[in-house]
Amino acid sequence: MKHNLIYLAVLLTIGVAMVASAQKPVPRRYIKQAPRYGALGAQLPFSDGVLVGDTFYVAGHLGLDPKTGKPPADPQQEVRLLLDAIKATLGQAGMTMEDLATVTVYCTDLSLYDKFNVVYRTYFSKDFPARAFIGSGPLLLGGHFEMQGVAVKR
Repeated sequence: MKHNLIYLAVLLTIGVAMVASAQKPVPRRYIKQAPRYGALGAQLPFSDGVLVGDTFYVAGHLGLDPKTGKPPADPQQEVRLLLDAIKATLGQAGMTMEDLATVTVYCTDLSLYDKFNVVYRTYFSKDFPARAFIGSGPLLLGGHFEMQGVAVKR
């Protein structure tokens, strides 16, 4: 009987420790690349990404020309700028495009789908993340594309 009580006490202690450790908050790291928005960037109320454990949540990015703060006239150049911005944000978290697990692309003109894909393919070496390509209304700053995603460190 005494051994059973000791055994039960040990199991309860282990169980409580497991529950307590499971409830510990996972540290978060916030990435903000203010320079891509110029002086306005430091004031914008969002992070470019949030790293939680091995998972990185990438905020919506636009393909803006760093000199003008506007999207270029050429949609494919806009896609390059967009993907370069995503790549740079991933790099700040120690990740690459290959770590993306899923992305969502918002597009104001679905006839640009093929032009988007021509550039998009060149940013991945083998496998592509899961993706949704969604027609949208107007995007901020006159962009044609906005992309957000979730990356998991390999």
